[in-house]
Amino acid sequence: MYLAHFGLNEPPFSITPDTQFVYAGSSHQSALNTLMIAYHTGEGFIKVTGEVGTGKTLLCRRFLASLDEQTVAAYIPNPMLEPRALLASVAEELGAEPGNDAAFLIKSINRRLLSLAADGKGAVVCIDEAQTMPSLTLESLRLLSNLETEKRKLLQIVLFGQPELDEKLAAPSARQLLQRIVFHHDIVPMPKAELQSYLDHRMQIAGHRGESVFLPAATRMIHRHSGGTPRLVNILAHKVLLSAFGAGRYQITANMVRQAAADTQGARPARWWWQFSL
Repeated sequence: MYLAHFGLNEPPFSITPDTQFVYAGSSHQSALNTLMIAYHTGEGFIKVTGEVGTGKTLLCRRFLASLDEQTVAAYIPNPMLEPRALLASVAEELGAEPGNDAAFLIKSINRRLLSLAADGKGAVVCIDEAQTMPSLTLESLRLLSNLETEKRKLLQIVLFGQPELDEKLAAPSARQLLQRIVFHHDIVPMPKAELQSYLDHRMQIAGHRGESVFLPAATRMIHRHSGGTPRLVNILAHKVLLSAFGAGRYQITANMVRQAAADTQGARPARWWWQFSL
């Protein structure tokens, strides 16, 4: 590995979401701000969408880490469940009494939420990969959103999903749920102007000291081939560090990035960028 070669303590470009390496880019910071404002206003449903690899799971973890001790949070990473199974997962995460019947589970969750509210606490459920949820399971979420007092909602529900989630919510059967989403945010790819700072930030967190190893031309080439998608950026950056280590070099060139992109599924070919730049 290239860690010692570049003076690193750990790999800087893992594709596993790690809040230690968070870079507060404009789109992600805006999304987090929206989540915090929406949560504190208590509107019920919040939606965050973004293409594959744009960092939705990392944003979800940032949001959960930002909540105070007065909030009980539930995290559902795989919601491709039938309604009763999802309700059982939510009940377990919130500390409600378990059961086998959907109606009982909703009553149990309601009792738990009322108990939390009496103690001055709130509750939030974060659902990742929400586009995989069956339509009937989405409907069960709407039933949970009905749990409220005369003053406020007892439960906030945050949906994180790919653009297919919008298509699912556009169906006539989901119109009641769609109308309840007051706040939403679309995560966009990282702009070219932020990429150099992103690369240097992750290298520094991993232990690198000194000038940037990514030459400006290499950074532009990474953006060209990744389109600013963080997961693709990380894959390309990892590969070029390996390439530089193998060649005994300490700076990344545009040619190294071209070679890495040619060997990376999902990377945009050079002709894609030329078409977009006309």
